[in-house]
Amino acid sequence: MVHLAARLPGDGRGAVRTDPRSGPRTAFASLEQPARTAERGLFDFLLLSERLRLPEHRGRIHDLDAVGWPETVTVLNALAAVTERLGLAATAHTAFTEPYELARRLATLDHLSEGRAAWHVETSADAFTGANFRPGPRTGARDRYAHAVEFIGLARRLWDSWTADGLSRPFAHQGRYFDIAGEFGLPRPPQRHPVVILSGEAEEDREAAAASADVLLVRHRSVAAGRALAADLGRRLAGYGRAAGDLKVMCGVDVVLGDTAAEAQERAVEIRRQQISPQGALFVLEQVWGTDLSGHDPDGPLPETDPVPDPVRDPVPDPLPDFVPDPLLDLVPDSVPDPVPDPATAPGRMRHGDRLALAGTWRALAKEKGLSIRETVIEVSGRQSFIGTPDTVAAALQAYVREGAADGFVLLPHRTPGCLDEFVDQVVPLLQERGAFRTEYRGTTLRSHLGLPDPAGEG
Repeated sequence: MVHLAARLPGDGRGAVRTDPRSGPRTAFASLEQPARTAERGLFDFLLLSERLRLPEHRGRIHDLDAVGWPETVTVLNALAAVTERLGLAATAHTAFTEPYELARRLATLDHLSEGRAAWHVETSADAFTGANFRPGPRTGARDRYAHAVEFIGLARRLWDSWTADGLSRPFAHQGRYFDIAGEFGLPRPPQRHPVVILSGEAEEDREAAAASADVLLVRHRSVAAGRALAADLGRRLAGYGRAAGDLKVMCGVDVVLGDTAAEAQERAVEIRRQQISPQGALFVLEQVWGTDLSGHDPDGPLPETDPVPDPVRDPVPDPLPDFVPDPLLDLVPDSVPDPVPDPATAPGRMRHGDRLALAGTWRALAKEKGLSIRETVIEVSGRQSFIGTPDTVAAALQAYVREGAADGFVLLPHRTPGCLDEFVDQVVPLLQERGAFRTEYRGTTLRSHLGLPDPAGEG
């Protein structure tokens, strides 16, 4: 069976800012409508993105980006009141919060939604985002995975500190990163543990997911690559005493539909051009070159000069990680080895050496295909995963899961609201006819939708 979810709001190059149907992120209707649609389509969950600092350009908020990033758990608590079965997944950072505080917010969401809460764990700890906080990230970037695993384990311990019959028990934890003791302020959540979601395909991501996650979000790749990833995760899970079904793997995908294959391809090309505007292409290029390129023509060639060091983005000594793309935003073709940096997270997360290598790769690609600046950014920043008629897309989604390349998909719509209706109305019924997707919710909790086992540990 295919699992389906959706991620909102559109982010990075995934959203078309100029689409008049795209609503503001701060308007409840912009999220209520797709949430209702996702539930009508019997999706497992709706995932809300989170950003703790808005993208900036030459010291100002980037005016090509939609304004405002509401706090995710607050929004999901509101969506819990207008949905009945849809899972509600909040992105929340481990580097900029406390385990007790976040565990309490997620437990509240699970109670108010009657067992539909999930936590998408964000582990990044870059200095650009950290400047919004005091004292900044609580751990070094290279320790972020170990820090996150301890954070997740501590959150689960807090959720378990109440017995099933409603008795509170004191907790005490002294670890590498946290030393806390007390009593948790809420009874055990309906799911006992809200679903934990991680993302990424690096060695550390896989190990952390095998140790701590219920769902792993990855990029859509070939069937062979997906099966290889699944086999690797199966070996890692066994090392933690877990079965393969204890961790669901879901691919971030962008779907474009048309009445014919040709029409779908035309729509895909137009969406890509809308996603990367001329100004947006220059903005992305400036994040790599580290200098003002406003005098360059987006429809002209790439700069002949090399990227320059930036005292803010290229600190010495460098305490920051190499740029790690978000697997759900950077849908990069396998043939392109270096993904385009996310404009909002590139500051503080890219080294000068990375800039030089990336610029060289882009120059070679542009020369080979005769591409302009804008065409180059469009080419390297990914393309839709499934393009075609509803029937061909439904068949491709089913085949990908049937071949063991993943358990399901997280849709990345390019506008809100109204972004999911086409898929729900045209593709979901075909998946149901094929026997590849549910025709009704069988349970009431997100764990039941995903077919996850009850949490292990103290009862």
